[in-house]
Amino acid sequence: MIGLTLKQLRYFDALARHKHFGRAADSCAITQPALSLQIKELEALVGAPLVERATREIRLTALGSDFITRTRKILLSIDELDELARAAQGPLAGRLRLGVIPTVAPYLLPAIMTSFAERFADLDVELRESVTQALIQDLLEARLDLAIVALPISEPALQEFALFEEDFVLVRPPQDAGKPVPSPEMLQEMRLLLLEEGHCFRDQALSFCKSVDAHPRQMMEGSSLSTLVQMVGAGIGVTLIPEMALSLETRSADVAVARFPKPGPSRTIGMVWRKTNPLSDQLMQIGAIVRGVGQQARDTHPLPPASGAKSMP
Repeated sequence: MIGLTLKQLRYFDALARHKHFGRAADSCAITQPALSLQIKELEALVGAPLVERATREIRLTALGSDFITRTRKILLSIDELDELARAAQGPLAGRLRLGVIPTVAPYLLPAIMTSFAERFADLDVELRESVTQALIQDLLEARLDLAIVALPISEPALQEFALFEEDFVLVRPPQDAGKPVPSPEMLQEMRLLLLEEGHCFRDQALSFCKSVDAHPRQMMEGSSLSTLVQMVGAGIGVTLIPEMALSLETRSADVAVARFPKPGPSRTIGMVWRKTNPLSDQLMQIGAIVRGVGQQARDTHPLPPASGAKSMP
């Protein structure tokens, strides 16, 4: 297929991801007619259709499905060559595509970006906030270089780097401030506010409540931790949030917070990247920065230990 270009492969990858010419064109910063022309030229070089064109979205043909698999392997190899060259240049510079889960992003990203600017003057960070499953898929398909998520991920192609452990805290109406901290079993009897499906923090909270298979009797869902805390302040129920979120989320809500007796619910925050990424040494440096930022975030809203508290039976 003489004449096939890297640009055409990237356009085809975008079309396969978005399944829509307009959205794919927007993601590539070109016009839709220009993208359509490039795909037609690619199909002419291949000698067969790669996509089925429909009114609302496109579908890959059988050949297109095989072609996109090989295309992504080629693009990944090209990206890793670029990363290898960057690694040889010394200090981290150029573009870094960073993904962060929503239960971390608002609380760490401002400080992380400030620290990056101080240490890596030539680093251009592109951010994406999304749920874990989407970030992992983007990592595997080389649309991200690095992601900050809750561990473990247990994906063989990815390197995991633990940053810090973080406790979950109970947020409840202010009139409950002096009451004993409820046990996991007792939480199942309460109106528990949780994030929507797809958030790993939701699954972790349910696991603590021993409700993975059986949901609490009265459960309500919210789209963000901010929504959950505000609902608690309105007297609607109780919720669990990560410790790093306390300072920001309780600033404008009339709520009471408390620690769970040990062993309470917690999570491990870490970074993941492709094992084949030549920038591993530089990513370790980034990990040290994020670890320091995380520790500072958790120290800004200290709570007394729960050692003297008794859980409700």
